[in-house]
Amino acid sequence: MHFSFLCKMQHKAGFVNIIGNPNVGKSTLMNALIGQKLSIITHKAQTTRHRILGILNSDNYQIVFSDTPGIIEPLYKLQESMMNFVYSALNDADILIYMIEVGEKGLKDNKLFEKLKTTDTPLIILLNKIDLAQQDFVSQEIKKWKKEFPNADLLPISALNNFNLNVIITKLVDMIPISPPYYDKDALTDKSERFFVEEIIREKILKHYKKEIPYSVEIEVEDFLDEVDIIKIRAIIFVMRESQKGIIIGHKGMGLKRIGSEARKDIENLLGKKVFLETPIKVKKNWRNDNNQLKKFGYKL
Repeated sequence: MHFSFLCKMQHKAGFVNIIGNPNVGKSTLMNALIGQKLSIITHKAQTTRHRILGILNSDNYQIVFSDTPGIIEPLYKLQESMMNFVYSALNDADILIYMIEVGEKGLKDNKLFEKLKTTDTPLIILLNKIDLAQQDFVSQEIKKWKKEFPNADLLPISALNNFNLNVIITKLVDMIPISPPYYDKDALTDKSERFFVEEIIREKILKHYKKEIPYSVEIEVEDFLDEVDIIKIRAIIFVMRESQKGIIIGHKGMGLKRIGSEARKDIENLLGKKVFLETPIKVKKNWRNDNNQLKKFGYKL
């Protein structure tokens, strides 16, 4: 058998971790590359709280993408845990994607920024949202970031408009090592259906409420009963104060009803089955700084 044919037959697999500031388009990118909505997306910072894997499979390769929380200066233990997800992503990648948007100055964490500059891990810089800027400005930005990271590959993209995404895939397949797949070839993510139900409900709260409410809420699926023609789900919405409970419930219960109705439709699309959704609200004071509670919610400390 010819040697080049043998090479083509060899399977490649690798971990590609995406990091960057909040709201630069990391989740939009991963969803677009996978072709499925795995990470929830809103215009609010800190929408992504966990590290979420998205798995792209083909006959000859498997790319395991990792979407991470946006980089912030942590103010409480929940945010510290979110940053731990980012630091772990720096350390276990075969390839790092540092995502920036046109016009940004750099990472909000200088130590992390310096670490990126000296990393031995192959680095790709994606300059996102180029569709929102003039061509001359984009050219200046490319020069600026090439000077900042001379050893990195740099690619201008628009994750929202799928511009240059096929080039990213080609580049990544070229760069990942020869390896058997890490996950089943039909796997899409490492997260459970329960996790995605919780994220869908949280997404609706992020969408409809302002100020501190979205950042004071956590969701926990308590019951998930898959019956013959319906799935019965009871998901607790945890808030930090009694007043927040009232705000979410809204006038004559209309706020909570809207959250439940919108979330149920998305959950039915996700699970491909009729869903009965119950979303009681409970107060759990200061859960964002409570180690035991954070562990229970799946955060690493």
